[in-house]
Amino acid sequence: MKRAIILVLDSLGLGSSDDSHLYGDQGSDTLGHIIEECDFGRANNSNRSGPLKIPNLLRWGLGEAAIESRRAPLPIDRVTPEGAFGFAKEVSAGKDTPSGHWEICGLPVPFEWGTFPKGENCFPKSLIDELLKNGDILGTLANKHASGTKVIEEFGDEHIKSGFPICYTSADSVFQIAAHEEHFGLERLYELCTVAKKLVDPLNITRVIARPFIGNSEDGYKRTSNRKDLTTPPSELTLLDNIQAANGQVISVGKIGDIFSNQGVSYTVKAPNNMGLVDQLISEMNKVKEGLIFVNLVDFDTNFGHRRDVPGYALALEEFDSRIPEIESKLLHDDLVLITADHGCDPTWPGSDHTREHVPVIFYGKSIQAQKLGKRDTFADMGQTIAKHLQIKSLSNGKVCELY
Repeated sequence: MKRAIILVLDSLGLGSSDDSHLYGDQGSDTLGHIIEECDFGRANNSNRSGPLKIPNLLRWGLGEAAIESRRAPLPIDRVTPEGAFGFAKEVSAGKDTPSGHWEICGLPVPFEWGTFPKGENCFPKSLIDELLKNGDILGTLANKHASGTKVIEEFGDEHIKSGFPICYTSADSVFQIAAHEEHFGLERLYELCTVAKKLVDPLNITRVIARPFIGNSEDGYKRTSNRKDLTTPPSELTLLDNIQAANGQVISVGKIGDIFSNQGVSYTVKAPNNMGLVDQLISEMNKVKEGLIFVNLVDFDTNFGHRRDVPGYALALEEFDSRIPEIESKLLHDDLVLITADHGCDPTWPGSDHTREHVPVIFYGKSIQAQKLGKRDTFADMGQTIAKHLQIKSLSNGKVCELY
């Protein structure tokens, strides 16, 4: 079996999709707006300034894909791509993380996951009552839609004083529980999230996320890298299952294992940030010579997209771009690398939620033909292409991108 690498630049959308108006996202454009803000000098801070500097991603074809997707020019250097480049629209309903990843791997989700209504006290009383009864807690805090960083600033002191976990949600299908690693306990938080997942399953909620944090009111609170996602397992087989059925390995780097509820995953390695995850990717490339190495670079979404931090997002892109030559140096002759995303999260857009956008489809390898792939009708085309590359069973959805 050959080797493939999927790099999900979590939330790097390439412009609003045809149905974005149904989600209130018409005009959103994660990468395009970041490029424009940098060009206008509005994404400067103490760590970066000036136009967005991503020469390696442009060389692979990301810039041309972005221009094709938005159907308008961008203030970037135009270079002849060395990779196969295009963009894809999502056929899954919604704009959440599991659906985007599952569709990449051949399993679109045609139905809407359950969500909680916006406003105060958004969780059903019966849900909270059962959580108190079965979770060995005496109360909860927040009970609303909230930013993950702001909610711990707002309720951190009260949480430490009362011992009540902080329960909140977003526009996604998610129930999130934040708790202090030292005062509440990390394992206790994980156990409570396990209880919560069973309780939200009848509501068709996709994920329960443990959001541990540390710190105090004087020095500030900070989320840690011990996040844990409890996700509903895929309802059918995906690319990952087919790889394992062919005796191949699937290595999860970052939260991929959580997103697939570990279905089809051989083992997982983690790191606290994007650069640490790239380090883990390089380490796995040195050891694993066949199968799939599947990476999610979560900082783009969690730290910068949701927080509407344009300079931070731009710097994270530049830092990742600087690591591409290192990744290239580890590629075997017949390796195939895919750069894509699972949804958008435009840091210039109102609110703090994901945005319904096209995603990049950038294939790179020493033996592939540089070419334009155009608009793909589903994310599943990417998984189907990788299935053909690995010479395993075809997926139920998607068409192959002819690369050779």
